[in-house]
Amino acid sequence: MSQLNRVVSSEVNGVLLGRPLARVSALHVADTMQQASAAPLRQPVDLPKVAILLCTYHGQHFLADQLDSFAAQSYPNWEVWASDDGSLDDTHAILEQYQEKWGHARLSTHAGPAQGFAANFLSLSCDAGICADYYAYSDQDDIWEADKLQRAVDWLRSVPSDIPALYCSRALLVDVDNSPIGTSPLFTRPPSFSNSLIQSIGGGNTMVFNNAARKLLRDAGHDVDVVSHDCWAYMVVSGCGGRVFYDACPSLRYRQHDGNLVGTNISWSARFSRLQRLWNGWFRSWNDRNIESLQRLRHRLTPENRRILDDFSAARNTWLLPRLWLMKRSRVHRQSAAGNMALFLAAIFNKI
Repeated sequence: MSQLNRVVSSEVNGVLLGRPLARVSALHVADTMQQASAAPLRQPVDLPKVAILLCTYHGQHFLADQLDSFAAQSYPNWEVWASDDGSLDDTHAILEQYQEKWGHARLSTHAGPAQGFAANFLSLSCDAGICADYYAYSDQDDIWEADKLQRAVDWLRSVPSDIPALYCSRALLVDVDNSPIGTSPLFTRPPSFSNSLIQSIGGGNTMVFNNAARKLLRDAGHDVDVVSHDCWAYMVVSGCGGRVFYDACPSLRYRQHDGNLVGTNISWSARFSRLQRLWNGWFRSWNDRNIESLQRLRHRLTPENRRILDDFSAARNTWLLPRLWLMKRSRVHRQSAAGNMALFLAAIFNKI
């Protein structure tokens, strides 16, 4: 796939066009390396293991901060699987240095598919060589709160292991210097499949899921043609009878900077950009891809969610009055009143 695919991001989370970051001096990298732990981190064997699925691409400026936040976790039994999508900066040097300090059991590195961030995350999700009890998506430029994994594991352990379960949360927004600048939106309506078809309530960087959820992702395959891995995980788990928990307390610091592939969607410029893409048919194309991908798991959807999917799909391909009636019957919705008004208008103009 083309380089352009590296900067395609989800409608739900908004878009900031990514660009390769400038190389830094060897001296700067050496100084960054010294922040790594001086001895390998020990992994307790009596606690469930969390596999941190870390995707990188030109991440040299902020990667060390993220890795340090892993080491600072109050939950100790984790390991990192890093998949790099062809970085030409010092990302590899940073990963190798932490691998040397932590040990190969804590951090392993792999070559990504070089087809964009969603494909990279799905390649890790479906990698048969990764074996753990829980799986946490991680971006390269955030900073995790010290209790992030502990909070996720506490909830996941309350769900029977045979039920797909997905934890996600709000995020504290910070600037390039890690100074708070706001929070992601607070959603109050319960997670549901009818919401997931239109909106993701938690960024992928906050998500942690169990093996039953991972099995669904693997059954669908690493090559599903979806825009974003986080929207996909929410749809799959909620649609197939799983449980989704939205933690209103931010679990990480979501760094906003010029190199973001995916940023927040709360600024007026981001909202205007979404309206432009909505009118130009991008949102409809996004739904085409998601609906087609969900057919791979149609037999796993609950009967009620199959009906919701069918109503939503049919609504998109009929004339106005049946379209609005089918949309209403499907109960597809966004989390806010303003979002639902925008959805209603999009349905009128057949842009869904």
